[in-house]
Amino acid sequence: MTQVDAQYLGAATGKKAADNTTEPAEGESSTTVDKKSGTTVVKKGSTTVDKKGGTTVAKKRSTKVANEGNLNQDAFQPDPQYEAKYNAEGQLDIYGAKTAIAPPRPLLELGRQQYTSGAYDASSTFLGEKNPLLPGLAIYGDWRTAVAYNNNNGKDIAQIATRLNLDVDFKITGTERIHAFFTPTQKNNQFSRFEFGGGDGNGDFNDEFDANPQTLFFEGDFGSLYSGFSGKEAGFDLPFTVGLFPLFLQNGIWANDAILGGAVSLPAKNSAALGLSNFDITFFGAFDNVDNASVIGANGKVDNHSANLYGVTAFIDAFNGYIETGYAVIQGLDEQDGLLTHFMTAAYSRRYANTVSNSTRFFANVGDGENNDGVAIISENSLISGLPSTLLPYANFFVGFGSPQPLVDGNGAGILKNVGINFETDALTGYPKLDDTGSNTIGGAIGLEYLFNLDQQIVFEVAMVQPFEDDGIGAKDAQYGFGVRYQVPLTLAWLFRADATYQILEGADEDNFGVRAELRRKF
Repeated sequence: MTQVDAQYLGAATGKKAADNTTEPAEGESSTTVDKKSGTTVVKKGSTTVDKKGGTTVAKKRSTKVANEGNLNQDAFQPDPQYEAKYNAEGQLDIYGAKTAIAPPRPLLELGRQQYTSGAYDASSTFLGEKNPLLPGLAIYGDWRTAVAYNNNNGKDIAQIATRLNLDVDFKITGTERIHAFFTPTQKNNQFSRFEFGGGDGNGDFNDEFDANPQTLFFEGDFGSLYSGFSGKEAGFDLPFTVGLFPLFLQNGIWANDAILGGAVSLPAKNSAALGLSNFDITFFGAFDNVDNASVIGANGKVDNHSANLYGVTAFIDAFNGYIETGYAVIQGLDEQDGLLTHFMTAAYSRRYANTVSNSTRFFANVGDGENNDGVAIISENSLISGLPSTLLPYANFFVGFGSPQPLVDGNGAGILKNVGINFETDALTGYPKLDDTGSNTIGGAIGLEYLFNLDQQIVFEVAMVQPFEDDGIGAKDAQYGFGVRYQVPLTLAWLFRADATYQILEGADEDNFGVRAELRRKF
């Protein structure tokens, strides 16, 4: 039997087998026979008497070596040197002074509740003893209401708008569930609102109602299902999903939409041959609800029912950082028959010299449709300050060529949506944003985020979009944005947020601006 090497730094690797014999106590004796010479030897305490020769021989006791097992003393650091005013009670309070917090509970909970403790009843083994049922139904989400005054691309509207997000989750086992997401006060990216002022406000209540689910999918793990049905440990994990499920990749830049299809992942893999300690691979596909800017219907708008989608993405820990990469193809159908667009992405994230955290992202799309070719490079940087958890200076830059596009985006956002707060809208009141297409432009955003005692947030930012070619897709002239955001939790369930932006649009009749305040209730 081969002995396995020790797994801890400095551990012994060459220990002898344990000696289970017991030395006689002082004054006691034991008798042994030397089979080779036939001599009877009596052992008394620490002396050995040779009865045959009549002589007493002193027994030599072996001395243990200080570094038994060849321990490497250099592997251990010195004990910490505490300051004179070391506060032992304060060290204990790091964990001992913590108290339980009762978070907002879901609107409805039936069956096994989430994140609770205590004695549970025995679970059903309908799917097998190794995949017991843990049934539970929960309805949770949030309710957002905002009042805003926005001047966005020539439209001047003051309004109060509301948005209800409802997640319905039916948990079957520890790995299988059915999930649905509803936005009943929203329809086609328009929200229920009352336009009470502004030059373009209609003075009416605009009711936007849609009872259709935005997502509805089943997800589970083939490994757990196999264990339950066979009664044997699977020895593998193979999570999957089918239905109208959310696809969110590259922090939502490359993909942020619900697609109708399926996906399967190979999680937590490693390769000694490639020197990879951890990587995941996910394969996905869709045959409906594919929102891509290149799939245009007869009405001139994006048609999400006329394309198939096939893709693969990977997440890899390597080169002292984190790699995200992916490839996908969109195949046009019906009126878009013959359309074929390829999408590629890669990103690398790491910290340099304990000073700067950087993520560099690359996006490209190549196709045979109109305006289907484009490349964008985004560099996201944050400086590690003297208050690394609360004071976050950041500087994000981009350059785009042609017409770079996200793979899918259900909100119609462009590839630059995450560059800064001046590039994102609020998905509620039509809050203005800078051009986010990245089409033949260069620019970025520089800002400062402060989190106080991790109980509030304030952000100041300046941003710029500078076109170097007018291709009729993105900005024709330079744009400059100045934005500020503040948010604070009022209670564990209520959150207040306020935003303001002013955007200078060169060559336009007027600039964009917006100011808004929002209350959000979580449940």
